[in-house]
Amino acid sequence: MELNLSAFLGQLLNGVVTGMIYAMMGIGLSLILGILDIPNFAHGVLFALGAYFLYSLFAVVANFWVALAIAPLGVLLIGMAIEYGGIRRLYPVGINYMLLLTFGLALIFQEMIILIWGPVGKSMIPPAGLEAGFNLGIVSYPKYRLFVMGLTGLIILGVWLFLNKTKYGAIIRAGVEDKEMVNALGINIRRVFTITFGLGSWLAGIAGALIVPVRGLTPVMGFDMLPICFVVVALGGLGSLSGSIVAGLIIGVAQSMIMLVWPVASIVVIFAVMAIILVLRPQGLLGIREV
Repeated sequence: MELNLSAFLGQLLNGVVTGMIYAMMGIGLSLILGILDIPNFAHGVLFALGAYFLYSLFAVVANFWVALAIAPLGVLLIGMAIEYGGIRRLYPVGINYMLLLTFGLALIFQEMIILIWGPVGKSMIPPAGLEAGFNLGIVSYPKYRLFVMGLTGLIILGVWLFLNKTKYGAIIRAGVEDKEMVNALGINIRRVFTITFGLGSWLAGIAGALIVPVRGLTPVMGFDMLPICFVVVALGGLGSLSGSIVAGLIIGVAQSMIMLVWPVASIVVIFAVMAIILVLRPQGLLGIREV
């Protein structure tokens, strides 16, 4: 019974860690979807780029913390370049062309990952001091995963404070609600678009960087993550950042718990949970039904 309880608590904590990563990805995608009205099909590959940037930077500087700080910034710059140099040029011609652009960029970046880093997966051990387990009484749990849980929580809190307690955050939230009104007030809405796209990309990049010592790297990790991001956004409610957090945790814990009894259903359970909740609440967990 003690072994079963230990396994249950271990998987529950794994689910929370995974759910926090999903929540960060969902928040980033929800920001971009809310402000630009487009689902960013390149969001998953930005996650992968964050992971591979960390891997390469660590090989150069031999310091995990420096690599962790710099890698997501590279993804942020790529995200801003995508909006400024690509998506912005397509605003006059409509959403379909923007969707094709982000999908095309996802394919291009995917092939670039294979060309630069190779088609074979890679792994990385946790940084010094976090490679062992931490005794929680009933279960000994990896220190690095506890670190990921705590850091993602702080990042999500920081994003929430930025959006709700700062002037620029208020502009972004207003842009999500009514872009025309923000533009009419004399605010440069195009600059808001670029910064928001960069913020969403940064969240994807840091999520990818943090997951490397947990799951390693594979060239298809971005495409594997992308549908989960859309599930989190839809389940939480379009435009609801709080909903993305709740939905990410639900999906992560459900996926982890099913591993105890039916491992082959770990992917199916994601879409099963989404289908059940959306049938009962079509606007998502914290979304608002539009009249």
